[in-house]
Amino acid sequence: MIFKRRDPKPTLRAMAEFMWPRGGWTRAFHYVKHRMRRLPDTPERIARGIWAGVFTTFTPFYGMHFIVAALISRAMRGNLLAALMATFFGNPLTYVPIGLSSLSMGHWILGSPMIDGEHRSFGGKFFDAAHDLLSNFIAMFTSQTADWSGLAVFWREIFYPYLIGGIVPGMICATICYYLSVPLLRAYQKRRKGLIKAKFEALKKKAVAKAEAKKAAEQTAQEGRDHGKAR
Repeated sequence: MIFKRRDPKPTLRAMAEFMWPRGGWTRAFHYVKHRMRRLPDTPERIARGIWAGVFTTFTPFYGMHFIVAALISRAMRGNLLAALMATFFGNPLTYVPIGLSSLSMGHWILGSPMIDGEHRSFGGKFFDAAHDLLSNFIAMFTSQTADWSGLAVFWREIFYPYLIGGIVPGMICATICYYLSVPLLRAYQKRRKGLIKAKFEALKKKAVAKAEAKKAAEQTAQEGRDHGKAR
């Protein structure tokens, strides 16, 4: 494959770099920002893609954020690549506050009590739900009894409140990012167009000067030949 690594990255190293990129999250942020600004699209479409990506990070569809962001971006007629890159708004440094705020908001909206210390078992309930899915899939082909208790607890206490609660903070953060992105992208694209135009004009002047110099040299050579013939 064209883009396949020559030396495959070990699994542990890939997991470590996901948690903390090689150059740090600051460098990763600047890289994504740089790539975002250079996307060949209008500021509004790119910003709509950013909105979709940021909003997606407030949903509980872990492992499917690219797909969800792409669907939302398509519905909003936003830039797909911008939506995919904007999902990096959710990272190991932000997932904890995003998860806790969404979960708390969801329980508050639904009027369901959020048990003290419940957030400490957040990952455990994800694991219980995944374990139920795997065990019940195996139970379809064996004599094992299906048990949906872990999945039911996960749906009732985590997924549904998270899904409902993430709408408000997700829309707020995504809208802020949208209105910040549009003027920044417009200014950057205007500046970049100016730089490209200036560079083109410089190349044009250089080509004209080179052509004139060549023409003058040829004229001088022709005059020399004419002078030689006259003698």
